[in-house]
Amino acid sequence: MKMAVKFALTALFCLCYLDADDTFLTRYEYAKMLYKNPRGISCAKCHGPKGEGGVISRYITDGKLHEITAPPIVDLPLARFQNALKRRSGLMPEYFLTEMEMAYLYYYLSDQNRKSEKKRRVQ
Repeated sequence: MKMAVKFALTALFCLCYLDADDTFLTRYEYAKMLYKNPRGISCAKCHGPKGEGGVISRYITDGKLHEITAPPIVDLPLARFQNALKRRSGLMPEYFLTEMEMAYLYYYLSDQNRKSEKKRRVQ
């Protein structure tokens, strides 16, 4: 128990008193963390690991298969991406992200898309 308290106090000291501008967590790492779990609900769960979109759920009604899907979010212009995060619609949860967090997410997804495109061209 004492060791855990010492560790927590040391971590708190480091966060509060050291100038850890980009050394503790880079913007890219922060954006990746946000994408995987912003405010408890993962963007990746619905939009896929790289924002390519995906099936959220399938169900059968009157003998017909239906799907609830999330759209791809990798090729959106920044303004449209931010508007989608700000307004409440359908199944999309409200995340209460700051402008900076939205910009970081957008950068992260754009980077993921560039990496995927580069990988496809090489193959």
